[in-house]
Amino acid sequence: MTALAAASTFPKTNVEALDGSTITLGAPRGDYDWQLVVVYRGLHCPICKTYLSKLQEVEAAFNEQGVDVVAVSGDPKEKAQKMADEKNLDITIGYGLTPAQMKTLGVYISDPRSPEETDRPFAEPAMFVVNGDGKIQIIDVSNAPFARPELDGVAGGIKFIRSNDYPIRGTHSS
Repeated sequence: MTALAAASTFPKTNVEALDGSTITLGAPRGDYDWQLVVVYRGLHCPICKTYLSKLQEVEAAFNEQGVDVVAVSGDPKEKAQKMADEKNLDITIGYGLTPAQMKTLGVYISDPRSPEETDRPFAEPAMFVVNGDGKIQIIDVSNAPFARPELDGVAGGIKFIRSNDYPIRGTHSS
């Protein structure tokens, strides 16, 4: 795993989307100039189901700030579609994130505990806000399903950042 840092250039990464398109993570689509990339563990994760439902609820708050919203996992298309169907999601969902792509994004990768959980290594949760310059404005990478940013707060934070020309924080390494 290569950790990404605040203010670094987000590595543009192509994945397939459930709508049949190819999404480039780190490249906002349409009229948006920023992008929120939410990496989720997969269909096997009940916390992800709740988080993606909340993401759908607050998507408009991100869009109002000029932020394109994308969720992505290493699940194959069938599992990603089942997630969308089960939770009635219409947010953009990418699938098939490979272990090599996960490493490029600097996310933690876990092996399944059993075949019932899933059948492949999967990414642990992460969130990246990529600004109009392609730089990581906000980053949160977790090694466990229990620690994730509160989405309403992130949407409000982006509003503050954009309204006040607030700089990228945390640019010095520890």
